[in-house]
Amino acid sequence: MNLHIVALFRIKENHLMEAVELFQKLVFATRKESGCLQYDLIEDSVNKGTFFLIELWESKEHHHIHDSVEHLVDFRKNISSILEESTQVYKGLKIY
Repeated sequence: MNLHIVALFRIKENHLMEAVELFQKLVFATRKESGCLQYDLIEDSVNKGTFFLIELWESKEHHHIHDSVEHLVDFRKNISSILEESTQVYKGLKIY
């Protein structure tokens, strides 16, 4: 069963371009991973510095593998100092 994930990031105002560069590297690398069906970065149109990663994985197992890949580990390390607050992550299975 497919796994849907929405991750919410709030970035410090003076670091938006840096964040976009980090997201770009992450998105391009992740889209090449086995089991990745969708991996899109969305910028909130009202709240500057608020970004969403919209993810769709073939299975929980594919996402579990993704959790430890080098490009995600590097992203987490580099993004942590420019976050306004902790990332919120929502995971779920499609009902309808």
